[in-house]
Amino acid sequence: MKKWLLAAAVCVLTACSSGGESKTYYQLPVVQGGAQSAASQGARLLWVEQVSIPDYLAGNGVVYQTTDVQYVIANNNLWASPLDQQLRTTLVANLSQQLPGWVVSSQPLGSEQDTLNVAVNGFMVAMTGGLSLAVSGC
Repeated sequence: MKKWLLAAAVCVLTACSSGGESKTYYQLPVVQGGAQSAASQGARLLWVEQVSIPDYLAGNGVVYQTTDVQYVIANNNLWASPLDQQLRTTLVANLSQQLPGWVVSSQPLGSEQDTLNVAVNGFMVAMTGGLSLAVSGC
């Protein structure tokens, strides 16, 4: 009988310690478009070398703005992959679609290419679902 009580107590404690909140993972949507060929005649080349983000955005947790001056890093709402990689992939996809005559890539394309580096200074999700993004580039 004592073994059954001990086993039941272990099960109850395990259930309590597992936490009831599940983790949710998010991925930025990527624009679907036709593939570009680097061999396109007369196409200009653009290498998106880096998208850098501040340290507080480099973690897995989504950052929420709760008031004008307060931000919270979520524990259960997480990025599915690093945010800087997601932003770079999204930027390459959007620029590829919006810049006709250009081949845009996240990899070096050759010696005659333009290079873009982007610094994200702020990327916050409001509790209402809005988004605030501050960037600079060169």
